[in-house]
Amino acid sequence: MPEDDLVELKFRLYDGTDIGPIRYPAASTVAMLKERILSEWPRDEKITPKAASDLRLISGGRILENHKTITQCQMPFGELPGGAMTMHVVVQPSVTSAKTEKRVKEQPRKASCSCCIL
Repeated sequence: MPEDDLVELKFRLYDGTDIGPIRYPAASTVAMLKERILSEWPRDEKITPKAASDLRLISGGRILENHKTITQCQMPFGELPGGAMTMHVVVQPSVTSAKTEKRVKEQPRKASCSCCIL
């Protein structure tokens, strides 16, 4: 694989720590990057994604779509030649799992009246 086809990326997590920099083929998709991030995620973090679908990658202020390649996501400005491109990682649990967890945490309410008749 030619050296020109590799892109150096690092991923900034919510607490300011980084994963990388690591060199990836320019044809890698965002979904492939998310899988790699999930496998490299620090185990001692408070917030941990359960699946790659819980991750959002942001580059240049845009949320990247899973089917896009690194080449399609690169910004034409702001990146230094030979420098690593930084993508921000946000953990956003899927809606269905968040609703399920919320239902489990809610306690059943007891029907009681606190009225006092004088």
